[in-house]
Amino acid sequence: MNIPIAAEPIFEIGHFTVTNAYINSSLVTLLIVIFAFSFSRGIKRIPGKLQSAVESLIEFLLGYFDQVTGSRVKSLKFLPLVGTLFIFILLSNWIGLLPGTGSIGRWLMMHGEIELVPILRPSNSDLNMTLAMALVSVIASHVIGMFTLGFFVHWNKFIQLGGLWKAIVSLKPMNLVTAVVQFGVGLLELVSEVAKILSLSLRLFGNIFAGEVLMTVISSMVSFFVPLPFIALELIVGVIQATVFSMLTLVYLTTMTTSHEAHDEGHGEKHHVEPAPAT
Repeated sequence: MNIPIAAEPIFEIGHFTVTNAYINSSLVTLLIVIFAFSFSRGIKRIPGKLQSAVESLIEFLLGYFDQVTGSRVKSLKFLPLVGTLFIFILLSNWIGLLPGTGSIGRWLMMHGEIELVPILRPSNSDLNMTLAMALVSVIASHVIGMFTLGFFVHWNKFIQLGGLWKAIVSLKPMNLVTAVVQFGVGLLELVSEVAKILSLSLRLFGNIFAGEVLMTVISSMVSFFVPLPFIALELIVGVIQATVFSMLTLVYLTTMTTSHEAHDEGHGEKHHVEPAPAT
C-alpha cells in the first residue's frame, strides 16, 4: 500500500500535468457552477422550497458573520469570497469520501515499479490546493484592506515609517525608542502574515490527508460496514475544517479593513452590528 503525500499524475495535456487531486477539484468546481447557473435561472419572486432553503442558509451565514465583522455591510461584502471558500472546501472534503475515491485507478509506472494510481483523490489532501487557497485568502485581505483604508494607511500597520520620522523630528529619546519598538513590531507583523499562509494551508492539508490515510487503511483491512463510523467522523471533520478555514479568512478580512483608530475606539465597548443599507 502506497499513499504518497504529493498528488499523483494521471495524464498530461501538452505540458500540463493533470493529477488525481486536480480531477476532484475540477468536479467540485463543475458541480458548483452547474448548481449556481441552474439556481439563478429558477429564482422567483415567491420562493419555492429550494430557494427558501438557500435564502435561509445565506441569512444564517450573514448572522454568523455579523458576530465577527460587527457590520452587516462588511458581512455582505465578504460573503462571496468567504462563502465560496466554505462551500468549495466542504464539498471537496465530502466528495473525497465517495466510494471509488482512492481505490479505482490506473496501473502506471511510478518510482520504477508498476503501481495502482487512484484516479480520484480528495483535492484538499494536496498541499498545492490548500496553499493556493491560503494565498488567495491572505492576499485578498491585503488587497481589500488597501482599497478600504488606503494604501499608506494599510501598510503603515506593518512598516511604520511615519511614526519613526515624527520621533526623529521631535528629538525626544523616549519617542524615538517607542517608534523603534513599534517599527520592529510592525516587521514582526509581516512575518505573521507568512505564518498565516502556512497555518491555513498545513492545517487543512494535514487533517484531510490524515483522514485519507485512515480511510484507506481501515477499508483495506476490514469489511464494508466497519468503516462507517469513521466515514461519519470524516463528515464532521469536513464541516469543521471548512468552517475553520472560512472563519479565519473572515477574521483576516475584518482585521485588515479596520484601522487602528477604529479598533482602539471600539475596544471595551459593547459590540454593535451596523444595519444593512435599504435596498
